[in-house]
Amino acid sequence: MQSRHPNRDSEYLAKLRDYYAQHRVLPSYGGVAKLTGLKAASAAFAMIDRLKKQGFIESSPDRRLQPGKRFFEREVADSVQAGTPAPANDVMPDAFNIDEFLVENPSRTVLLKVRGDSMVDAGILPGDTVIVKKNAPATPGDIVVAMVDREYTVKYLARDKKGFYLKPGNQQYDNIRAKDHLEIFGLVVGAFRKY
Repeated sequence: MQSRHPNRDSEYLAKLRDYYAQHRVLPSYGGVAKLTGLKAASAAFAMIDRLKKQGFIESSPDRRLQPGKRFFEREVADSVQAGTPAPANDVMPDAFNIDEFLVENPSRTVLLKVRGDSMVDAGILPGDTVIVKKNAPATPGDIVVAMVDREYTVKYLARDKKGFYLKPGNQQYDNIRAKDHLEIFGLVVGAFRKY
């Protein structure tokens, strides 16, 4: 038997995500009912139970509601043409969790703000944030954060007959060879910016 009311769980989940973004906690069960406009407590409990089964919400050891593994997934509705406009696609959106995509090992991952324009040809602009996996193996051609002569920089790792050096992603800058010490701090695995 089908319910007379359409399932509005995605709408309720959106309200919970907005609430969490503002307050950094989820409301109590009573607060969930009030936030979503569900009149009956049983309806709020049932909705939370459905979201728990789907992995969006879970209970902490003290029984408070908290984000589940899928809570931070974002919809990737389609691709968008950067050249000539193309018609939209009516495909169901995929779910995409940015952390799962970019952060393989949270304990080994740091975010660093980029200053300067030496990597613009690599698509890394001043003010961007790079996601860096610390102590990850790097090979020539990789973008790395390196400590060269006690100073940190983000560059391409390169190698020639003289050994390893750092290569900028901007022709206005020279290659960097360590006078004393070159150490790879981490591998750049992604970057983002806010407009």
